[in-house]
Amino acid sequence: MDTAFSSFFESTQSGSRWNSFKNFNQISPVVQSHLKQVYLSLCCALVASATGVYLHLLWNIGGILTTFAMIGCMAWMLSTPLFEERKRVALLMAAALFEGASIGPLIDLAIQIDPSILITAFVGTGLAFACFSAAAMVARRREYLYLGGLLSSGLSMLLWLHFASSIFGGSTALFKFELYFGLLVFVGYIVVDTQDIIEKAHFGDLDYVKHALTLFTDFVAVFVRILIIMVSHNAPRFLSFY
Repeated sequence: MDTAFSSFFESTQSGSRWNSFKNFNQISPVVQSHLKQVYLSLCCALVASATGVYLHLLWNIGGILTTFAMIGCMAWMLSTPLFEERKRVALLMAAALFEGASIGPLIDLAIQIDPSILITAFVGTGLAFACFSAAAMVARRREYLYLGGLLSSGLSMLLWLHFASSIFGGSTALFKFELYFGLLVFVGYIVVDTQDIIEKAHFGDLDYVKHALTLFTDFVAVFVRILIIMVSHNAPRFLSFY
């Protein structure tokens, strides 16, 4: 995966970097229109998620119940027929709102430590998401799809490590490995999922609500890990005041 990412950045630094953007021509107008809907829905989902965070800060509603509600809304949306478009969009926004409420405690902690951490983490996530999505768009079709198997294996490894540490206890080193390795895995998913969405759209799968949910999940996963890393680096300074 690192080789694939490094090859992209090396190509952008060469004399033909501007020629790489001609690859946008391989995306048909129909697919381009679909991507606009996907990213517009993603932006609306992020706004809904921010609303969920705000509601948690007001009423402390985030927790296990909002997590189950988020999972329920996602499952309901995925099982809803495509022709019920408004209902599916509403369920996507509801899932995003509950997701925001669920990560509200972490964001509340970050605000208590240093509010600038939250802004830095969000901007960093946005830049990473934009760069890797653009990398997937300007690359040749299917170029990064082979990474899907490696990322799935990495995700399975993370799940088993988390399961083992919850039963047998974990160390700080294991926690940091899960954190940084998980960040690498989900950054990779941004590239793979973007190309997968483009490829599916070329073959007629224009379910922009489902595709927006996929990218929203990737965005939140990267944001949470970046925020935890920044909080863990600043927490000792915060705890020293008490």
